[in-house]
Amino acid sequence: MNLTMLNPQQRLAAETLEGPVLILAGAGSGKTRALTYRAANLIDHGVKPWHILCLTFTNKAAGEMKRRIATLVGEETEDAWISTFHSSCARILRRDIEKIGYSRSFAIYDDDDTASVLKGILRQLKIDEKYLSIKEMKGRISAAKNKLLTADEWFAQSERDYRSQIIHDVFCQYEQRMKTLNALDFDDLLMKTLELFADHPPVLESYRDRFQYVMVDEYQDTNYAQYSLVNLLTSQSRNLCVVGDDDQSIYGWRGADIRNILDFEKDYPDATVIKLEQNYRSTANILDAANQVIAHNEERKDKSLWTEKAAGEPISVFCAEDERAEAGWIASKIRHLNLGGAALGEMAVLYRGNAQSRVIEETLMRSGIPYRVFGGMKFYERREVRDVIAYMRVIANPSDDISLTRIINVPKRAIGDSTVQELTRHAQEQQMPLFSALTDLPDTLSVRPRKCVTDFFALMSELMLAQTTQPLDQWIDTLIEKTGLRKQYETEDTDEARNRIENIDELVGAVHEFVQKNPEATLGDYLENIALVTDLDSREENGGYVTLMTMHSAKGLEFPYVFMSGMEEGVFPSGRSSNSPERLEEERRLCYVAITRAMKKLFMSHARRRTIYNTPNYNAPSRFLEEIPGRLTKDESIAQLDEMERSRTRGAARASRPATVRPAAVMRPGDPLSIPGVQKGFVRSESRGLNVKTPMPTLREGDRVMHRKFGEGIVLSTRGTGSDTMARIRFIAYGDKELALSLAPLVKLEE
Repeated sequence: MNLTMLNPQQRLAAETLEGPVLILAGAGSGKTRALTYRAANLIDHGVKPWHILCLTFTNKAAGEMKRRIATLVGEETEDAWISTFHSSCARILRRDIEKIGYSRSFAIYDDDDTASVLKGILRQLKIDEKYLSIKEMKGRISAAKNKLLTADEWFAQSERDYRSQIIHDVFCQYEQRMKTLNALDFDDLLMKTLELFADHPPVLESYRDRFQYVMVDEYQDTNYAQYSLVNLLTSQSRNLCVVGDDDQSIYGWRGADIRNILDFEKDYPDATVIKLEQNYRSTANILDAANQVIAHNEERKDKSLWTEKAAGEPISVFCAEDERAEAGWIASKIRHLNLGGAALGEMAVLYRGNAQSRVIEETLMRSGIPYRVFGGMKFYERREVRDVIAYMRVIANPSDDISLTRIINVPKRAIGDSTVQELTRHAQEQQMPLFSALTDLPDTLSVRPRKCVTDFFALMSELMLAQTTQPLDQWIDTLIEKTGLRKQYETEDTDEARNRIENIDELVGAVHEFVQKNPEATLGDYLENIALVTDLDSREENGGYVTLMTMHSAKGLEFPYVFMSGMEEGVFPSGRSSNSPERLEEERRLCYVAITRAMKKLFMSHARRRTIYNTPNYNAPSRFLEEIPGRLTKDESIAQLDEMERSRTRGAARASRPATVRPAAVMRPGDPLSIPGVQKGFVRSESRGLNVKTPMPTLREGDRVMHRKFGEGIVLSTRGTGSDTMARIRFIAYGDKELALSLAPLVKLEE
């Protein structure tokens, strides 16, 4: 194995093959390279691929690792398990879940499916969602399962008050209902695997014997269940290699426990610790800023990123009057970068919370800048796509009442809500799945709905039979044709209908592509594949658009040009973190992650006034800005005011020859709102006590201008003459406005 392509620390990681190993890999330090070379080196040293288990958090990361290892050692890596935690657990459960009372055809429910189950339970228990929301209930159940707690164990640790009792009861009903549906949620995949191992030691021993070498990527993001799974599998071999960065642990709110990586050496006192600190992504200035910020955290491993790259440009910091001015500045910078040769796909705008994206979106749209919001409605969440998948899931698992309820009248076939309610009541009374009630119809159904239900059952039976006789890629075409899922939209002559048809066709294409890559694939294989797709897996590669996303979503990504917006106290760090040292440290880690996404240039912005959720807020600049030394930053607010002063001064000088008028000193943002030296068309000279009239700028259509409040804009038209001249201007942040040139603090920008 040729390891000369690795730096000394990466090589050490690739060559340390036995015993517990902790690889502390800073942002952009080439951890994937170190991991893949280590796996390839294991095989090169005679370890059989089927003795290797590599656990990741995204299918994309797993796929990349597979490709790289195959390039290094050939195609003999197919027997190695390189997949996500959830995919590996699903694979284990498909083989042995019957031992704990489920069928191997179990469905994997996503957030929408589990929400539907919980809604039904709340209705059944007559609990008002205003008192106990679906979101809260999902969060409580997920948090309990991440800690491997049953409903009773959770209640024993709760306050044991009336509200806790209700949550406990809903939790119990949820577990019973999910088992009846033969369905697992994402947390169950881990919890049920651990349950299987605990109740059936021979199963655990078989996997311990198989997986002699276990590697875990992004170890700082593991929760207690994942931690337990890894330690259980490696307790005998002790060949556990974990890779992660405690400084990038930002998912505490969803169960990730930073103590897993911080305490690794306590769990394994004989562990080898290797630090990857050389960064290959960012300029020295960006890394310096990241190091300066994260150094303020106390709960962290000692390390510091460095690079052989040049210092690069300073970090641009801009103070805006409000969020619209901030968005206008961002749009202006994006446009100038693009005109300078930078592709839009190389740029990303990051924000702390999704609510901040609205004004940015509106401004980019007004500026004609293409963008995509990462984390918006995903392909598999679209109604028409979910309809097709629901058919597939019922055929694979007839016990899936949630999916059956969704499609029993899609396309419309005269099976109304009252009929479905009657079928559901009958199924519950007879203690059978809803699908069974389609053949054992209640006597209360009249002739017409009875016939409609019978016809639907016949259709489903036909599709089930076809699924056993046709290849998957042929069967999906049959499904679309027989159900009329596409046909229902073909009669509508609307853009929305055409988009829905395109999405259905895209799904059919995805099935065909899956079969091409996996010729022996079954319906269950495909459903499991899409059920385990994550946000990062579904992200498209850089295209001709700017990416908008939350800072959390940006983890694992990189962009040449990054904008960090909303750098204010109460926004970032969030107000919820102010009284919690642990939360504040996680917010600072999030800032570190956001900074280190930038490769070439980083922009940071904040506003003096920001309206969020219809409430105006006046916040101080973020403490994270203050933690970056001034030697690394450039104040763009001052630069913008300087440009306006220079433009006005040039105009004043031309109008008052031979007098020379010098602009007053520029004042920093936060001082009085008037631009220093500018008062309704006059430039004031503090030294001479002169008031020199500034000529109104001569503007034409297409000219670029700058306004003190509204920022940059383009002249659409002018009307009138002399002091009555009016200009209609389209400002990037504030839209179209008509201003009097004799009064407006307006300057023409030179191209």
